[in-house]
Amino acid sequence: MKFEVRNRIRPEFNYSSLSDIVMQLLIFFLLASSFVALPGVNVALPEAIQGEVTTDQHAVIVIQKTGELFLNRVPVTKETLAQLLIPMLDKDRQQVVIIYSDKEVSLQQAVEVIDIAKGIGAKKFMIATEPPEVVSEQ
Repeated sequence: MKFEVRNRIRPEFNYSSLSDIVMQLLIFFLLASSFVALPGVNVALPEAIQGEVTTDQHAVIVIQKTGELFLNRVPVTKETLAQLLIPMLDKDRQQVVIIYSDKEVSLQQAVEVIDIAKGIGAKKFMIATEPPEVVSEQ
């Protein structure tokens, strides 16, 4: 007696392997996104216990200890800051301007930068901080 072997192609699609791949990609991108540094310029931020996280689109101004200014990682001067900030704020006047200022920068320098941004129509500001280091007693 001879049995017939049938190798038919099944029209159903198996979603289990696809869902595994999607889950692995999701985990990869979640882990990879935690390694992204925002400002791209080294500054020692002041510490604050009550911090706030924002996910909105924003303009980032970095003030280094040496007094150098950066607008979204691009070096600028106080004179050119307003010219480069105007196109960003024209898109959305409610956009948050985040200031990453080194903790050794004088308050006067930070206020001057805020004043420049206010002069061209910025309405929302945020000064970036980091949580204080907790010293454990042993």
